[in-house]
Amino acid sequence: MEKGNERVLIVGVELDNDTFEIDDSLDELEELVKAAGGEVIGRIIQRKDRINAALFVGKGKAEEIRDFCQQLEIDSVVFNDELSGAQLRNLEEIIDRKIIDRTTLILDIFALRAASKEGKLQVKLAQMKYRLPRLIGMRDYLSREGAGIGTRGPGEQKLETDRRHILREIKNIEKQLKEVEGIREVKRKKRLSSNIPMVALVGYTNAGKSTLTNSLMVHDSLDEDFKKVYVEDMLFATLDTSHRISKLPNGQDFLVSDTVGFVSKLPTKLIEAFKGTLEEVKYADLLLHVVDASNEDLDIQIKTTISILKELNVMDKPMITVFNKMDKINIQDLIYDHKLVEEPLFISCKTGKNLDVLLNQIQEKLPQEFRYVKLLIPFDKQNLTNYFMNNYDVNNLQYLETGTTMELTIDNVDYEKYKDYIIE
Repeated sequence: MEKGNERVLIVGVELDNDTFEIDDSLDELEELVKAAGGEVIGRIIQRKDRINAALFVGKGKAEEIRDFCQQLEIDSVVFNDELSGAQLRNLEEIIDRKIIDRTTLILDIFALRAASKEGKLQVKLAQMKYRLPRLIGMRDYLSREGAGIGTRGPGEQKLETDRRHILREIKNIEKQLKEVEGIREVKRKKRLSSNIPMVALVGYTNAGKSTLTNSLMVHDSLDEDFKKVYVEDMLFATLDTSHRISKLPNGQDFLVSDTVGFVSKLPTKLIEAFKGTLEEVKYADLLLHVVDASNEDLDIQIKTTISILKELNVMDKPMITVFNKMDKINIQDLIYDHKLVEEPLFISCKTGKNLDVLLNQIQEKLPQEFRYVKLLIPFDKQNLTNYFMNNYDVNNLQYLETGTTMELTIDNVDYEKYKDYIIE
């Protein structure tokens, strides 16, 4: 389906206890529809004290949506919340259009963006687990030709298979993911053994994490680790975690980990599926919470990120909050809940504003478990040279008249043990 071909109506229900403004939430939903390749023709909001168990909205509102769809030739109706299988079926019967909920839409975008084998498997697993109890409600529209939004991944081809087959497929995907995770675990152990501190970038989708990763890179190499991360001005442009090398002002290397972006009401199944990838955050020494300063819904971004970080149990880690894209907004026009953020740093990856300040803050905040040093090992202590060569990543190895010099990042124990050999 070409972008913009599918005409979409978005629907939201505002409850008395809602955390976010319904208009802000629907603005975000509209961006998600665009990211999936649809065109939003209109929106309908219903204010209620509780959700209708059978239809999510009231029966009168469902009939109003049906009439609206007929008048404006709407192809699909996207609801701003998660719907049960019964609600999907009942709404489809009344409205006679393809009904999609927010979760299906996000899963659909992830299926569109997934590039790596692991990413594709993670998305497919989340889709199948989510759709399994809802197949009855989804059967009608998924069987139509050219179903478009909401049917990527295991859509039409899985409809005619029975529940047992789908369960077997889920088991098969989980087995494949375990194998991929095993490879990632080996790579992770290798990184941890290198004693290079890691900084993980977290935050809302399209906040500029990948651009910041590229801005912090200092190396120019054909090595995969030094290639620039893919950047695009769109929601969920990248799903796979990327690692790149950067350098602190004191000369010490550190690893920048660019993680998948968040969004409000991120599907639980998706968080579960991506838990292996998101666990990279748990191994970080420092978190960089990146916020899009030009976005009007700053509080939604910040609250959503903090909520997911709490789910991952990483709120005890040191964190720097950076407001990116300050080239698009004046600081006096920046409106956000100051209670949510302590001492934010305002940067622009595009202009380079305050990136030097950020690097200094990273240097200050990184736990001093490791230190970047230059050693001079006398020739009669070559057993120490071998020790450092076998246990650390050594840089700038040189043989001088007085001994062997090398630069490396060592842990605090070895720092205290061998500090007599430190020359810088």
